Amino acid sequence: MDREQPIFSARAHVFQIDPNTKRNWIPASKHAVTVSFFYDGNRNVYRIISVGGTKAIINCTITPSMTFTRTSQKFGQWADSRANTVYGLGFATEQQLHQFSERFKEVKEAARLAREKSQDKMELANTALSIAAPQLQSPPVMCVNGPEDKMFRSQSADITLSSEKERIKKMLSEGSICEMNLEAELFTLQDSNSKLVAALHEANNNVEQWKKQLVAYQEETERLRDQVADLEAHGGHGPSDMLKDELTRSLEELEALLKAKDEEIHILQNKKEEYHEMEQEREEAIHRLQEMEMRNLELERRVQNMEQNLSASLEERDRTESEVQRAIEILDVKIFDLNDLRQSMVKLIDK
Repeated sequence: MDREQPIFSARAHVFQIDPNTKRNWIPASKHAVTVSFFYDGNRNVYRIISVGGTKAIINCTITPSMTFTRTSQKFGQWADSRANTVYGLGFATEQQLHQFSERFKEVKEAARLAREKSQDKMELANTALSIAAPQLQSPPVMCVNGPEDKMFRSQSADITLSSEKERIKKMLSEGSICEMNLEAELFTLQDSNSKLVAALHEANNNVEQWKKQLVAYQEETERLRDQVADLEAHGGHGPSDMLKDELTRSLEELEALLKAKDEEIHILQNKKEEYHEMEQEREEAIHRLQEMEMRNLELERRVQNMEQNLSASLEERDRTESEVQRAIEILDVKIFDLNDLRQSMVKLIDK
């Protein structure tokens, strides 16, 4: 990287697409790292490089076919076909994401111009070689058209490859954009929540100090008002008009400062009330969850009782059916005996 020059740098959380599912994001860095654009003057190429510790997290050469897509307010992604992966960046603010996206477009355009210049140089070199070759008897126009056809075929191949990449990237984005947005929003919400909690703790610590300052300002204001009233009452016997004006200005400044502090305290109290409301909602949700768990346990207990009752009923029914079957068998035997007895009696009567 000695021959490369940094162009632009930003801090972001780096993610890579899961190679197995092609849907979920895998964090490539535990914390926000520096992501930089570099220009290699010797090879005339642009790269995006990010290093975490001693490991290169991103080492991507920018091509004209790449596109940086903003999937949410603070999250963006692009596909690297050479590395066969998709990179995702989560920024702290929307402005940082906008700056990175604009710089990506600029570097992409510069990469396109650099490729065209290299193709022009190749065309000129091929033209010069074709003119200098003594064994070629074709007209000069044919010598020029050869490289043009080659460049046309190269551009057509680039267009086809670019369209294929765009189609694949579109399919990937359509299949996973919901989960990507949810994960990005979850990341930003967690970051915002931690900042809000830290700010609320700091505000709670500073409220008492600001209240003391407010009381001191109020006392100073009352003292200055008394001095102004004394000056107005004594008229010419008191201090000079310059001192009076200075005291009036000091009084106005203190009143403005007092008003600003009152507004700050009011804002902090509102934030504190919102935080308490969130805590109450969380406690209510926990309480409702506990109630649902208790109801679930009660329902499970009822289901177990009903299963036991059903099992006992089935056993009782089986036992009853067995007794009925035995009674039927006994009745069949009795009927058979009676039938024999009837036939015997008929025979006796006939005799």
